[in-house]
Amino acid sequence: MKSDRRVERLSRALKLTQPDLTVVLENIHDPHNVSAILRSCDAVGVRNINLLYTTESFPKIGKKSSASAYKWVERRNYKSVESCYKELRGEGFVIAASVVSEESVSLYDLDFLGKVALVFGNEHRGVTPEASAAADIRFQIPMHGMVQSLNVSVACAITLYEALRQRIKSGATGKRKLSEAEFENILNQWMRK
Repeated sequence: MKSDRRVERLSRALKLTQPDLTVVLENIHDPHNVSAILRSCDAVGVRNINLLYTTESFPKIGKKSSASAYKWVERRNYKSVESCYKELRGEGFVIAASVVSEESVSLYDLDFLGKVALVFGNEHRGVTPEASAAADIRFQIPMHGMVQSLNVSVACAITLYEALRQRIKSGATGKRKLSEAEFENILNQWMRK
């Protein structure tokens, strides 16, 4: 049933969607981390993420821990870095992997105004050497304490909000990015959820 309030709320979220921003989760084993990342993605308007699992099993995402974000964020599954990156590049994405190294640029030096796919790795091992080497850019969040890493869901949230900050500042979030046909198609799908 289409209530005016529900249509308005769903339409607003779709108008603010960021189809030119996506996330790749590589071998993240804790489903709570995946769920938290889904919540952050939904909060900034990322509607599609990529689950890249080469050594871990695909996560089972709980309704409760994701606060229902699993309903609003579509997921694509991949079993190889090559197939994931090939598809993203075919869609025009620049691939930026979160990697702690001397060669990585600061998160705050990245340009998030184009099509960007953000890669985050396993909680213990990080992004694999293969996924890091095949990325277009390697970046890291500046750290000033003794601990040199954040929880993966926190790192992803910080990165997504830096992307959103840049987009808001540039005025890029004020324009609808979906075509009329895409907008109507997704709205109709969402109305059935």
